[in-house]
Parts: sequence; C-alpha cells; structure tokens
Amino acid sequence: MEEFLFKDEGYKIIGCFYTVYNTLGYGFLESVYQEALAKEFEKNNIPCVWEQKVEIYYNEEKLKKHFKADFICYNEIIVETKAQKFIVKTDIDQVINYLRATKIKVAYLVNFGAPKLYYKRLINTD
Repeated sequence: MEEFLFKDEGYKIIGCFYTVYNTLGYGFLESVYQEALAKEFEKNNIPCVWEQKVEIYYNEEKLKKHFKADFICYNEIIVETKAQKFIVKTDIDQVINYLRATKIKVAYLVNFGAPKLYYKRLINTD
C-alpha cells in the first residue's frame, strides 16, 4: 500500500476549505476566497506563502517565466483556488504542470464557486 503523503497536513488544509466555504458560501471572486483562506490558514497554524513566485525549469535550466502559486503550505503542498461554476480538465492540467515544474509532490485544487465545495488532491508521479 502506498504512503499517503502529508496526510495530517492535508486534513488540516481541507478543514480550512470547508470553514471558508461554510462561512462565505459561493458567488464571490476568487480573491475573496484566497484572502479568507489565508486568514483560516493563519488561525490554524498552517505555514503558507500566498502568491508565491515559483521558478519553472526546462531541461534543468531555469526559465525567465514563472508562475504564482495561490498558496504553498508547509513548503510542500500547492493549493490552487478557483471560484467557477465547475472545474474543467484545463484547471487540473494547470495544477499538474505546477507540480511537475516545482517537483512538489502534492497539490489541492479547490473550487469555491459552485453550490457544493469541490476539491481534488493531485499527486506528482514524476
């Protein structure tokens, strides 16, 4: 059986998703959920960096372009937030690319924009 990477940390992060969603509901802009999530992470002692600039490498060479991760928690977990009616494959592909580019092993994609909270745990298998 495969090890569940960052199990306890993941449960704490998911708990914050539900607290934010249960408090705000859906219908706000993504930036509102990000700010609320940052406050919830702080309240729950989850170390995170909001809008962290992340370098991208191509064949071990750093590119001039970079991306901003919505959150990097525990220095090991990417959290990508959305506030859309639904998650599409390109949203999942985006997070998978973030994992590959950073060599980080775990990410959570969370959508606050629908009548039901949605999140997906993604693993870097490279």
